[in-house]
Amino acid sequence: MQPLKIFNVVPKLPEGLEDLWRLAYNFRFTWCGHTDNVFKQIDQQLWAQTDHNPLHFLHLVSPKRLQAVAKDPFFQSQLKLTIETLNEYFEDRPSPVIEDASPENPSVAYFSFEFGIASCMPIYSGGLGILAGDHLKSASDLNIPLVGVGLLYKHGYYRQYLTPDGWQQETYPDLDFTQIPILPLENGDGEHVRITIPLGSQKLHAQIWKANVGRITLLLMDTEIADNPPEFRAITASLYGGDKEMRLWQEILLGIGGMKTLEVCGYHPQVIHMNEGHSAFAGVERIRSFMRKGLSFESATEIVASSSIFTTHTPVPAGNDRFSPELMEKYFTEYARDLGLAFKVFMSFGRENPFDDQEHFCMTVLALKLSRFNNGVSKLHKHVSRRMWKNLWPMYPHDDIPISALTNGVHAPTWTADDMCEVYDRYLGNNWREDPDSKTIWSRAANISDAELWRTHERLRARLVDFARRRLRDQLQAHGARKQEIQNADEILNPQALTIGFARRFATYKRANLIMREKEKLLRLFKDVDRPIQFVFAGKAHPADTEGKKYIKEIVSTCRSLDYRFHMVFLEDYDIEIAQQMLGGCDVWLNTPRRPYEACGTSGMKAVFNGVLTLSTLDGWWDEAYLPDNSLGWAIGKGEEYTDPDYQDYVELRTLFNILEFEIIPEFYDRGRGGLPRQWIQRMKKAFTTLGPEFNSHRMVMDYVHKAYKPAYDNYNKLSRYDFQPARELADWRNDIMTKWSGIDLRNAHIEIKDEAFVGQTIQISIDIKLNGIHRDSLLAEAYFGQVQQNGEFASRNVRKLTPVGDTSEDGWQHFEGEVIPSKPGRFGYTVRVIPTHPLLIDPRSLGLIRWAIPQETV
Repeated sequence: MQPLKIFNVVPKLPEGLEDLWRLAYNFRFTWCGHTDNVFKQIDQQLWAQTDHNPLHFLHLVSPKRLQAVAKDPFFQSQLKLTIETLNEYFEDRPSPVIEDASPENPSVAYFSFEFGIASCMPIYSGGLGILAGDHLKSASDLNIPLVGVGLLYKHGYYRQYLTPDGWQQETYPDLDFTQIPILPLENGDGEHVRITIPLGSQKLHAQIWKANVGRITLLLMDTEIADNPPEFRAITASLYGGDKEMRLWQEILLGIGGMKTLEVCGYHPQVIHMNEGHSAFAGVERIRSFMRKGLSFESATEIVASSSIFTTHTPVPAGNDRFSPELMEKYFTEYARDLGLAFKVFMSFGRENPFDDQEHFCMTVLALKLSRFNNGVSKLHKHVSRRMWKNLWPMYPHDDIPISALTNGVHAPTWTADDMCEVYDRYLGNNWREDPDSKTIWSRAANISDAELWRTHERLRARLVDFARRRLRDQLQAHGARKQEIQNADEILNPQALTIGFARRFATYKRANLIMREKEKLLRLFKDVDRPIQFVFAGKAHPADTEGKKYIKEIVSTCRSLDYRFHMVFLEDYDIEIAQQMLGGCDVWLNTPRRPYEACGTSGMKAVFNGVLTLSTLDGWWDEAYLPDNSLGWAIGKGEEYTDPDYQDYVELRTLFNILEFEIIPEFYDRGRGGLPRQWIQRMKKAFTTLGPEFNSHRMVMDYVHKAYKPAYDNYNKLSRYDFQPARELADWRNDIMTKWSGIDLRNAHIEIKDEAFVGQTIQISIDIKLNGIHRDSLLAEAYFGQVQQNGEFASRNVRKLTPVGDTSEDGWQHFEGEVIPSKPGRFGYTVRVIPTHPLLIDPRSLGLIRWAIPQETV
């Protein structure tokens, strides 16, 4: 075959419609109703057929139709209004992080392995990617100076289809990037911008694509280019594809390549945010870049760790990527040498036990060691993460391990059904979209008309039923089902019945099949014609998760059986569209994970904004959202954690059925005058007013701004002044402390009581500390005290600084004194701890150094 010159042919829009390109090339269409309506007015059926992809839509819409709308005064007025709204959105406004920063001059780089922004760009698998997409959308709305960094996968994540017996199969679509609203980044000569990084003994090349997410730029790397050998082209072939070596290649590209991408694009962010451990190599690459400016490895590490944020999403050890020493040696021997480190020292940054040469290199450990801002994604997950990684801080009590909680949230305008948005617009005002974390705005939800809210919800349920029937019919036709089966699809579900939704990844700990373990009970509920219930299921199992696939097969087989087929349906190929339909149309959102394995579980948050009530075990976000009076939804159990999973299933399944049968079903069908379930509606409204302002991504992003981004930005500026002299000083101080710490000693820890004290009594505490050549200002002595449980552990604890008294004695001992005051009666305990301190040290726990005293009484 003769070599071909490849070029794109694009439609020429009629005069007056050129602004449609501007709307199409910004993913704001996924949450801006004005933009959605513009394309819908051109051709509503085609807009649905193209999965709301404006670029693909414009390539397919007929020129005749475009000519018609170009001459339509009403359409032109709507287009003008939409463009004016877009222009207003992009007007200059101050950033809440740094006044002189902007999305064009970002101070924060947000790294993620996946981004769930729109169905037409399927580079996400589930909650992690959807969370990243919502993070960018809220950052855009809030004008946070942030840039996203990720990978562009040629085949995205897999598409799910089911065999006739319900077994999950996977296909991988071949994405046409010219039909996705992204553009290749080009230089001044019109050439595609590329990066090149070493990968073992070879060179890896990647081209860069740009996606506009409102005000935010998302940079995506793609290795499907001719300069790469076939195995390197496959690096961005599919999300979570390939073996361990492929995963390592992908994470090298994301972290090291991501930093290179920022550089070639002219971005120099002072802060990086690593969303999961996949991007942890960005930290070491930042260190290497600072070393090229003349800093030592230690000084560069200080500035990098002090300006890095790491968010862990994984509640189980198996979910954290680990690589063998042999694999790491293959790709990082030269890299370690470039950092001035022995390979063994480099490996220690990814090991819980730095002296174990056989331990695999863990990306989460690397991220934790290279960040001073570490967080889990819910309050419960914070404690789970502290237990998982306690070996990194072996001398610290659980509550002092430096992993905090920043609970996830969801982007309300993206996940709220259009009909419900219109209700909010009328009762809350348009500001609910721009300020969804405002308690004042959400308090107005109490004024929503009961009748209007319920009729809106009923419309959404009926729409879900229609959608489910169409999807099931399409599924059956694709599988070659019999004509009668296809016809039966038009009869499934009841638009008036209590509808319970379960949609998420089919990991075994989520127990999607729990409700199926009492089929006779379930069938009895289905046969109640006066109070019918029904279930809608959706979700994917990991391609290698055989047990998860068995759960799907069990549910699908039940859905297809004669007794259940009209009351249950499984919608295959779960994606954003299915999620939005279910979140709008269900009445109850069911979640049954084994506590504490759900890190957060944001699908339930999305349900809140649609008036869907939650029924869940107390895990993830629901553990902190649930109220014991059931006024916001229902809890399966009281937060127990079991050692016997079979017994747990037995207990929680019965609890689930009891709640369904004796609380949820009766309340849903308790209709007063006008046919309205008044108590149910009151729960919906209370969920709006209580949970709405808390569990949205605007609140989440602003938490990151105040608790991480702004402090990290300030740290960077403090350490980089005067040609990074403070960073050098801090590194020297750290080395000195690490060398001398083993010689620290404590004695004479005294408290001026014997067995009893009174509430409000001032109690004197003192201790002597052997400084071992460390200046006393570099040590922080603290009384560590509080109420104590029967097992000897602190129920709550406080710290009070002890002050050095007098001069240091000739033999190097320093006396410290202070006082504590008990504020309530009970068992009281105390000790004294000593930790290092320095004005530029962000978190003294990062050194892992601590000394505990043995308390004595003063008689």
